[in-house]
Amino acid sequence: MSTQSQVEEMFRSGVHYGYSKSRRHPSVSQYVFATKNGVDIINIEKTQELFEKALVEVSKLAASGKTILFVGTKPEARQQIIETALSLNMPYVGERWVGGALTNFSEIKKRIVKLLDLRDQKEKGGLEKYTKKENLLINKEMEDMTRNFQGLVGITKTPDAIFVVDPKKEHIAVTEAKKMGLQIIALMNTDCNLKQVQFPIVANDASISSITFFLNKIKEAYNTGANGAQTVTK
Repeated sequence: MSTQSQVEEMFRSGVHYGYSKSRRHPSVSQYVFATKNGVDIINIEKTQELFEKALVEVSKLAASGKTILFVGTKPEARQQIIETALSLNMPYVGERWVGGALTNFSEIKKRIVKLLDLRDQKEKGGLEKYTKKENLLINKEMEDMTRNFQGLVGITKTPDAIFVVDPKKEHIAVTEAKKMGLQIIALMNTDCNLKQVQFPIVANDASISSITFFLNKIKEAYNTGANGAQTVTK
């Protein structure tokens, strides 16, 4: 796809809608094209430049077999984040970020192991020895752990990078990723701090159509990078 046609597709997806000027973070000012009725309009051509850098990074990560953790817990992002991660066999957090998911991964891994153990016991009838009340408590614990850790079940070590929708909302995840020295790629609206992440994408992070557009391209870039690496090794 040519740069111009991609810019047109971004426009149709509503990528250019920012937040009100009063919410604008100073770091994104250079990416604001104009302000209409108090609402910032994002310069899509500049967004395209940022996005191309992010796509190159995603492709490189894929070619090296790196793991990207997809994070997006706001309602507009949740389903797209989960679907994208599952299609790439990558970990995700779509419900709630549990503090320490990166900085205290060894503890989180223990919780995941416990969840898998309880599931195994339940399948084999191992929980029948408990009372009805105890089973209710165990099932509630399993539900809570599933909600918090389902997207992390398959990983055995901390990821190499994270992709975040709205780093302002996911500030704990971003802070932990920075502490761990991970690459951070983020879709961020005009209220976010551009300097928090290495690969910012200034665009509408509050609409399903915009989020879907970017995640589809991220998925394509990862698959391209991974397939290219496979071709080289054959």
